[in-house]
Amino acid sequence: MVRCWTSRVGILLLLALSLSAVGGFTHLSFNVCRWCEVSSPVCRDHVCTSNCSLSSFCSSTEEVCIAIWRKFNESMTVQTMCHHPALPLEGVDQAVLLNVSSRECHMVPQPTPEGAVMVCGCRGEHECNDRLLFDKGAHGFSKLQSKEVIPVVLVSLVPPLLVALVASIAFYFYRTRHYGKPGPPARPEWPGKPSQELYQALDPQAQCRDSVTASFQHIDGSNAKTPGFHTGDLMAWPGTLTTPLPIKLETLVGKGRFAEVWKGRLVQSDGVTSQETVAVKVFPAVEYASWRNESSIYSDPKLQHENIVTFLAAEERGGPGHTNRKYWLVLAYHSLGNLQEFLTESTLSWEELVALADCVAKGLAHLHSDVTPTGVPKVPIAHRDLKSSNIVVRSRQDCALCDFGLALRLDMSLTVDDYANSGQVGTARYMAPEVLESRVNLEDLEAFKQIDVYSMALVLWEMSSRCRAIGEVKSYEPAFGSQVCDQPCVDSMRDLVLRDRGRPDIPPAWTQHQGMNVFCATIAECWDHDPEARLTAHCVVERFNTIRHEEESERVDQDQDPDLDQDMDSDQQQVPEGSALPTEPEHVQETSTDSDPRPPRAEGQTDPQLPLLVASVV
Repeated sequence: MVRCWTSRVGILLLLALSLSAVGGFTHLSFNVCRWCEVSSPVCRDHVCTSNCSLSSFCSSTEEVCIAIWRKFNESMTVQTMCHHPALPLEGVDQAVLLNVSSRECHMVPQPTPEGAVMVCGCRGEHECNDRLLFDKGAHGFSKLQSKEVIPVVLVSLVPPLLVALVASIAFYFYRTRHYGKPGPPARPEWPGKPSQELYQALDPQAQCRDSVTASFQHIDGSNAKTPGFHTGDLMAWPGTLTTPLPIKLETLVGKGRFAEVWKGRLVQSDGVTSQETVAVKVFPAVEYASWRNESSIYSDPKLQHENIVTFLAAEERGGPGHTNRKYWLVLAYHSLGNLQEFLTESTLSWEELVALADCVAKGLAHLHSDVTPTGVPKVPIAHRDLKSSNIVVRSRQDCALCDFGLALRLDMSLTVDDYANSGQVGTARYMAPEVLESRVNLEDLEAFKQIDVYSMALVLWEMSSRCRAIGEVKSYEPAFGSQVCDQPCVDSMRDLVLRDRGRPDIPPAWTQHQGMNVFCATIAECWDHDPEARLTAHCVVERFNTIRHEEESERVDQDQDPDLDQDMDSDQQQVPEGSALPTEPEHVQETSTDSDPRPPRAEGQTDPQLPLLVASVV
C-alpha cells in the first residue's frame, strides 16, 4: 500500500516537472528577437525593416524585443536586441520600456543632443522588432494611408471652394447691379453743373447750333469790323440743319477705316457768288457711332485750340429711311494735307522740325489737360489713334490734330466697366506695349494719356528722320517701316515691341546736333516700355520751349557779337564746294508751294469770309 502510494506521488512529481520543463521551453521558443549591434535599415514610406540577419532567444520570459533607430546627418542605423524592461538602457526613457505591450514596434522619439534617436519595444510575436513603424516617415514627413487621402482632401478643399463661390457671386452682383456705387469725387473748384452737362457732349443733332457758334467765337473777335456777320446771327440756326450747307464735293483726298475725306466747296450766292474750300469727312450709315462720337468731341467748345483742327458743322444727309444715308463732318481744309503726306514729299529744317513737333505736343497737351488755356475746367480726352496721318499740316511750321473717331472722354464719373468696353483700339503700328498686351490699367485715367504719349514719340521720330539737321536724309518711312509690313497686324507688333523690345533706330549721327540730341532723348523717354516712366505731353511742351528759348538766346548773343559773326562768315566761305548745307533760296522755294493768290492768313485763323458764307445759309 505504501509502495503504491509512493509510486503515485512519484508519477505526479514527474508530471509536474515535465510540465514545468515544457512551459519553460515554450517561453524560450516564443521570445525570439532580432539581435544586431548595428544594421542599415531599409525604409519605404513610414515602415522600415531592420535588415538584421541574426535572431536570438531571450533568456528571460519578461524580456522584450527592442529596436533603437538612429539618424546622424544622412545615415541611418538600427540596433536590435532582447532587453528586460526593468533594467535601464542608455539613451532610452525607462517609461517607454515599462509600457511595452504591443505586438508591433512603434517608434517613439527620444531626446538627444545631436541627430535623431527613436526606440520601440514589442512582445508576443516572433522577431517583432524587425518591422519598425513610424508615425511620420523615416525622413520626417507625415504619411497618409490611401484610404485617408480622400477625406482629408475633401475636408481641405471644401472651405476654400465655398469661399471662392461666395466671392464670385458677390463680385458678379457688384459688377452687374452696382449696388451702393459711389458717385464721382467732388471737385469744388469746378462749376456746379451736372456732370452730364460738364463732360458729355449731347446729341449733335440737338447741339449743332451751339457747336457752330463756339467754332466761330474767336473769329468774331478778330473780324469785328466785318459787316453783316455776328455770332449772334448763328443763334437763329435750328438745332438740326434741316437745310444742309450748300457744299459741293470735288475731290477724294483720303480714305480711312470709318470714313472718306473729301475736298469740297461751300457755295454762297448773295449778289456776288463766292466759294470757300472745306474738308468734308463722310461716314456711311453703318459708322453712325463713330460719327456721333467724333461730333460730340468736336462740338465741345472747350476743345477749341490752335493745334486742334477747326470744326465747322455736323450734318445728316438723306432722310431717315434713305438707302444712301450719310453723315458729314465739315472741317477746315488745309492744302498741305496730313503730316505723313507732307513728310513724304518734303524735308524739314531744324527750325521747322521744332515748330511742328511743338504744335503736336501742344495739341496733345490740350487734349489731356483738365483745364482750358483760360483756366476753365474741361474733361481730359485721350486721342487713342495718334499717328502722322491724323495730323493736318497748315504750314511748314504749324499743324493740328484731327480724327477723333476713337477718342475717349476721361470722365471721372465713368466706371472701369465703361472703359473696359472701349476695347483694344488704335492702329497696330502705333500701339503702346501695354495696349498690345491688353494690360492697360483701367483704374488709372493717366494710363490712357501715357498711351497717347507713346504714339506721339513714334510721330516725332518720323519727323526727325526727315530733318536735314541729322545729316543724310533718307526717304520717308513710317515708324518700324523696315521691320514690319505696310499694314502690320497686332500679333506682328506684339512680337516686335513686347518680345524683342524693338523701337525705331536712332543712329549716332542724329545726336551730333546739340538740339537734336535733346530732341532724341525726349523721344526715347516718351516711348519707354514702362508707362509710368514716360514724359507727359505738358513736359514735352516744356522741353521744346526750352530748346527754342536757348536757340533764340544764342541767336541774340551772336547778333550782339560782330566779331563772332565775322568768324562765322569766314568759316562759311571756307566750306568746300559740294557741301550739303541748305541755302536760303532752297528754303524759300519749298515754302512757296501754295499757289493761292490770296494773302497768307495768320496761324490758327480761318478765312474771314467763311463765317459769312455759313451764316447766310439761313
